[in-house]
Amino acid sequence: QVQLVESRGGLVQPGGSLRLSCAASGFPFSIYDMGWYRQAPGKQRELVARVSAGGSANYADSVKGRFTISRDNAKNTVYLQMNSLKPEDTAVYYCNANRRDWNYWGQGTQVTVSS
Repeated sequence: QVQLVESRGGLVQPGGSLRLSCAASGFPFSIYDMGWYRQAPGKQRELVARVSAGGSANYADSVKGRFTISRDNAKNTVYLQMNSLKPEDTAVYYCNANRRDWNYWGQGTQVTVSS
């Protein structure tokens, strides 16, 4: 049974930091590309960051230089370190695993950036 379990998000002040984690099970984690997506109210889900099975990372322009994605294949976990958070980063964040025709999603975690 495939599971992607995101850590709890939370309320963060503008300029603050937060680290999300996603623990994976039920599939061969190390050969999957892993990503973080987000969806704000009234908007489409968008890619935030992705790290390939080989370790190459790419980011949405809106988060470059502020967010860092990483993976620990020994722990079957992917992380998203978010720094210098802005109110426009407020969204539900989803963990994603993808390989060819296989695509899995976590349940999502709310991140709210507000003073």
